[in-house]
Amino acid sequence: MTGEYLIKREAPVWDALRQLEATERKTLFVVDDDERMIGTLTDGDVRRWILKGGELAAAVAEVCNPQPTVARKPYELESLRATMVDLNISSIPVLDEQDRVSEVLHWDQLFAERTVQERLRPIDLPVVIMAGGYGTRMSPFTTVLPKPLVPISGRTVVEHIIEAFREHCVKTFYLSVNHKARLIESYFEDLEPPYDVRFIHETKPLGTAGSLSALAGHIEGDLIVTNCDVIIRTDLAAVTEHHARNDNDITIVASLRNFKIPYGVCEIENGGTLKSIQEKPEYNFLVNTGLYVVKGSVLDRIPEGVQFHFTHLIDAVKESGGRVGVFPISDKAWLDTGEWQEYRAAVAELSSDRRRNGR
Repeated sequence: MTGEYLIKREAPVWDALRQLEATERKTLFVVDDDERMIGTLTDGDVRRWILKGGELAAAVAEVCNPQPTVARKPYELESLRATMVDLNISSIPVLDEQDRVSEVLHWDQLFAERTVQERLRPIDLPVVIMAGGYGTRMSPFTTVLPKPLVPISGRTVVEHIIEAFREHCVKTFYLSVNHKARLIESYFEDLEPPYDVRFIHETKPLGTAGSLSALAGHIEGDLIVTNCDVIIRTDLAAVTEHHARNDNDITIVASLRNFKIPYGVCEIENGGTLKSIQEKPEYNFLVNTGLYVVKGSVLDRIPEGVQFHFTHLIDAVKESGGRVGVFPISDKAWLDTGEWQEYRAAVAELSSDRRRNGR
């Protein structure tokens, strides 16, 4: 079936984002009214559109790649395999004589002997997980357990976070701990993981960035920093490559959020005169997920032993002329487990994933 991968040229970018998540293939084929293909659309295309200020209401025809890689019958599988590897693409459409998509060749079909993990690019950076908070929004769980050890779909939150990076072959993890630190350390002692876990001990709460001062001068190159209550499900290697390519001092991973107001919104003027009513408006925002890529040299800006939040670090970098960039992801690529409503949604999502994968 190719229908789930097709999208009409006049469809808005926001609809394409949702469809990209639903297909799990990260590629759509943009077609005209006669279903002739006019281009391809990937999550990377959408990301670049957003970063240059493009509107989510714009038609996908404005955003798509009009010169994609395609195949026609008869095709040679070995040649297509080589093309996929060389261009790092996951899908190739096969077009008929009318330029309609007759089938789609996916990576897992052409490389059935390989796993998805083998296609993921490695990340040779350490990851710091900020795990020292009290997790008061998740009470009563966190009156007994530290936030990183809250269970979700068969394992702890922190294990889900680590697993996402392990798929990219990350070997070294730092956990910044304070509240119930001994429980966290004991858990990993019993777990005996096949990766290196090191602990940064806060003797008092130091905010969302303060404990990173302990790593100043000890990290060469870049590092990844993440909160301990967010699970990011995107190509993390693409994030680090975006950071390096743009020479950012800090890159913020930000999720698109769409908010619909179910009422007519009144705009007033002159002390109470109605100017207009906007019926059921929608607003789109990029929301900080709590995952960052950071240059190691930036850590020198963090004062020792005082409370210092990541927003303070961002301000310090910007004030000194440094570059802070954003890497947009879709709303479905971010699972927030820090509040009960979001936690329940994350449990449902991860449980659904396990059923689909037969685990």
